[in-house]
Amino acid sequence: MLLIKNGYIKPMVGQDIENGCVLINDKGKIEAIGKDIVAPKDAKIVDAEGRLVTPGCVEAHCHIGLDNEGIGWEGQDYNEIVDPLTPEMRAIDSIYPMDEAFGLALQGGVTTACTGPGSANVVGGTFAAIKLVGKRVDKMIVKSPLAMKCAFGENPKRCYGKNSNKSPMTRMGVAALLRELLFKSRRYLEDKESGKNPAFDMKLEAMIPVMKKEIPLKVHAHRCDDILTAIRIAKEFDLNMTLDHCTDGICIADELAEEGICAFVGPTLGGKPKVELQNKCFETPAVLHDAGVPISIITDAPVIPLQYLPMCAGLAANAGLDMEEAWHAITINPAVQTGIANRVGSLEPGKDGDVVIWNANPLTTIGADAYMTIVEGNIVYQK
Repeated sequence: MLLIKNGYIKPMVGQDIENGCVLINDKGKIEAIGKDIVAPKDAKIVDAEGRLVTPGCVEAHCHIGLDNEGIGWEGQDYNEIVDPLTPEMRAIDSIYPMDEAFGLALQGGVTTACTGPGSANVVGGTFAAIKLVGKRVDKMIVKSPLAMKCAFGENPKRCYGKNSNKSPMTRMGVAALLRELLFKSRRYLEDKESGKNPAFDMKLEAMIPVMKKEIPLKVHAHRCDDILTAIRIAKEFDLNMTLDHCTDGICIADELAEEGICAFVGPTLGGKPKVELQNKCFETPAVLHDAGVPISIITDAPVIPLQYLPMCAGLAANAGLDMEEAWHAITINPAVQTGIANRVGSLEPGKDGDVVIWNANPLTTIGADAYMTIVEGNIVYQK
């Protein structure tokens, strides 16, 4: 067992606890949290010495393990650019846990990431939620499949219409290809459920969890028209969805609030290399939150290295987002919005013992990283 004592505990649910404790049992689960916890005789004790203690941060949208750092083309395993519709692709078949980005993320206090295919294809395949510790991806999975990636706007247009003179060349083409796949998927599922036994189709098999609303469409969309087209299509087919990036959300916050769809905002740090990023700014999370849109903040790593997720939340707070909500946007919010809050995102009894003890508050102190990172009760990084 592991007892963390003398910490300023920020559990992300309920009140903060000064001089608090977190007890993690031998199964890697949080046993108790509170002011005074008596450590069992065999417990390892970590004295936080008054430092800030939070749950491990959760990244709602990135490509860690699929777009690997420092090894060039060989490490680019996140876009199967041969067909604009590849729902049968699975993130877990491309994740490389030995990438140095995993260790850097742990140093930055990020312990769980939702990772998967890029946005070259209209439908790219399934994301997975994984812990960032391990040698074998099968043992790192929190949830898989997590969501089905689809993309609107410049990326699929550029990868196909511009480079290969094939569909999609326009936003109409992107929408039409997605609709066609959804129509076929619906008919395929209806035929299977009615006993007609249609010929096996791997693409349509992969879409069944989407059609049954077991997993959402994970929609890459920056520009406001793409965002609203995605919502239109999801309504047509009665599907669940998340809005990933949502750069123009600042322009249509009132419209998005009406829909009740969560927005994963980012990557906001850096330049504006594409036309559809012209409204990119750190004010967007605050504007969306104030309008009533549920938000998480994302890095889209490696666009922004994953260890800088807390810094991105701090920059959003500096631009107007309530500080408490900024913390929620990188912990409990992404956990809830991606369907993994039963395990991560907050410090509560029964959840995984993923805990970060910070050198300083990373949302207010530039360069602050973890003093210690703990995943399922094991110390995986110590400064």
